[in-house]
Amino acid sequence: MSILNTLIKKELVDAIRDKRSVMAGLWYALGSPIMVCGLFMILINQMSSPDDLKIEIQNPSNAPDLIRYLNSADISHSDDVDDRKDITLIIDPSYAENMAKGIPATVIVVADNSEQKLQQSIRRLKRHLQRYSSEMGSLRLIARGINPAVVQPLSIQEHDQATPSTKGSFLLRMVIMMMIYSVFIGGMNLAIDTSAGERERNSLALLLSHPLSTGQIILSKVAGVSIFGMGALLLNMVVSKFVYPMIPWEEMGFSITISLEFILLMVLVALPVAIMAASIQLFVSFLSKSFKEAQTYITLVLIVPMMLSMAASYNIAPEVMQWLPVSGQQQALASFIKGKGLPMTQLLASTAATLAIAGSLIWGMKKSLRSEKIIFGL
Repeated sequence: MSILNTLIKKELVDAIRDKRSVMAGLWYALGSPIMVCGLFMILINQMSSPDDLKIEIQNPSNAPDLIRYLNSADISHSDDVDDRKDITLIIDPSYAENMAKGIPATVIVVADNSEQKLQQSIRRLKRHLQRYSSEMGSLRLIARGINPAVVQPLSIQEHDQATPSTKGSFLLRMVIMMMIYSVFIGGMNLAIDTSAGERERNSLALLLSHPLSTGQIILSKVAGVSIFGMGALLLNMVVSKFVYPMIPWEEMGFSITISLEFILLMVLVALPVAIMAASIQLFVSFLSKSFKEAQTYITLVLIVPMMLSMAASYNIAPEVMQWLPVSGQQQALASFIKGKGLPMTQLLASTAATLAIAGSLIWGMKKSLRSEKIIFGL
């Protein structure tokens, strides 16, 4: 153990000397919560106070009552092409005549639905047109002595059992995904440098010439990379704890709280993930023939845990994914933070699978370092 502790200190000291590499590994942990905070503050501000919707309205004199209704909803006509949205509302010339006869009057919405920036405005216009249509339909029934409730045979009442924590379940899963992924990003540069980098500097062969077992060398490298990964996770959670309360979540009807209890649980749950991440990155780096090749391969390999995490975040994951690494831990943490308790069976199974993958990769690296092709990058 004393030899292993010395090797781990050696790995950490070598990593800390390269300050640029350390900062590059921690930029994600530091920057992602701040970026999310800025993004959601802008989004919530737009949702709480939507801008006036200016469009082109043709033949507005045919439907003065409809125009007043739209104006009350901050939807108005504008002749300025640069100021208005590329949406046209055409009121049929026979609109007033058809309304007087009590038959459907035609209005045409002309817009490009494939334009991403217009979709929200189009939905807003259609929503108000449908409300106006519903109000006019009720008034027609009242004018004929008919209760508008006759056309509503069902009175649907909804009792929402969601709590402020569970209403933001999607965002909760996204926050947990970014936290877990910081484990992979935080130690990536160190993993490449301590394997492919040492081989290019010819220090790997020198290290193996010492009276040390291959297993001790591999374990020290895995431990060093894991420590950096966990450091990135802690930094991400500390920044999140101070940044997320600045977002007015209550305006969206839910809340996200990073409690001390959750931080401690996240550390325990993410530790096996950090060991697996370090093992994957070192294994790929040792198999690569150069530093740049290792960077390319690791970037591609990290797509797999990202896809598992995204599948769990978007709630499109099949049931089997709750037993897999990364996605299983993420779903267990999401269940805990929503107040539903911690599914221990699921968490233990995904943790066991995570450690099994890490152990297999460590054993593979131990075998591979006995080959001259791996040591010298042949």
